Amino acid sequence: MDAPVAFTSEHEEFASWVREFAAEFSDGYNDRAHSDEFPWELARAMGKQGLLGLGTSEERGGQGLLGEELTKTHLGIAHEELAYADFYLSQLAYTCNLTAPLLERFLPAHRADEYVPGIVNGDHIVALGLTEPGSGSDAAAMRMKATKVDGGWRLNGEKTSITFAPHATAMITFAKADDGQGGGGITAFLVPLQQEGVTIQRFADPGWRPLGRAAVFLDDVVVPDDLLIGGVGNGFKLVMKEFDYTRSVIGLMSSGVARKALDLGIAYARDRTAFGRPIGANQGVSFPIAEQATKLEAARWLCYRALSLADLGRPFTKEAAMVKWWVTDVALETIRQVVILHGHTGFAEEMPLQAMLRDVSGLEIGEGTPQIQKLVIARSLIGRETVG
Repeated sequence: MDAPVAFTSEHEEFASWVREFAAEFSDGYNDRAHSDEFPWELARAMGKQGLLGLGTSEERGGQGLLGEELTKTHLGIAHEELAYADFYLSQLAYTCNLTAPLLERFLPAHRADEYVPGIVNGDHIVALGLTEPGSGSDAAAMRMKATKVDGGWRLNGEKTSITFAPHATAMITFAKADDGQGGGGITAFLVPLQQEGVTIQRFADPGWRPLGRAAVFLDDVVVPDDLLIGGVGNGFKLVMKEFDYTRSVIGLMSSGVARKALDLGIAYARDRTAFGRPIGANQGVSFPIAEQATKLEAARWLCYRALSLADLGRPFTKEAAMVKWWVTDVALETIRQVVILHGHTGFAEEMPLQAMLRDVSGLEIGEGTPQIQKLVIARSLIGRETVG
């Protein structure tokens, strides 16, 4: 019970720094939600502000490694504040602040110098390629193969539902490695996407449109040894180590969007009049707002509880799973209630509410479905030997 769940003045200052930057982009969210054009202007503005280098060393253009001055709680604050202004700001930060530190830590220095500064500056983006058709949340069931060849590895297989893939310079991907000497296991590679043997098939999605999502096919794609990440057989550990953190942050991205929707609903309840008084005077309007505000506040602090445990070096798998299935659910219900409050105008594309529903729905199905999260929670509470 000793994990901090209250912000210090330093946390508040950090939140204000992010909030003030993000506010100027808020009005453009709905237009971007209906466009397939990648928001490079957002990425470069965020890079200039330092928001794509949280957790990357100052030597490579970042704001410093986690554990020095920044913590995972700081990252959570940044993602929530960015999502409040524009979901796409938050998703850009989420991916870049995962990939840049990962590549800096595990690639040889000359390769890290090649890729990391461009991510931090917003000049290019590196996608994360884990999911495969038929395996979903079961990372151990992947079928992509990596076979050792002279000077590198030959990769064959398909990754699907890969965010940023249509626009990415490279993709961190995972494959079952065969080193030819009886060794292997799930291994991570950085795969440049502009090379022979790579085919990208973009999906036509209702949400996340400017970010892009695609299937990526690798057909005898050779990756040199110096683009292997973390050693042969360590890929699964890298994935599982990050899941608890990423699920906690996804909750704050969801809650950030939902807080914005709720604020729109509160303003509407004050300003819209019917029968000579604001509609917020009616309990049928005010009670759903009160209910969702309460649930959303509880959901937000569950996210920060998980990140606080992470900063203390304590296990938080159970809390992260609770966040992933419940917070996104609360966020979606909050947005739906605001849509109902607005009536037919809440259904119109001229308002951002439908875009918010689509974008948060994308978060709900990523990083493990709600059913998987409930299984993780049940195993933690009852025991794997009982739940299975």
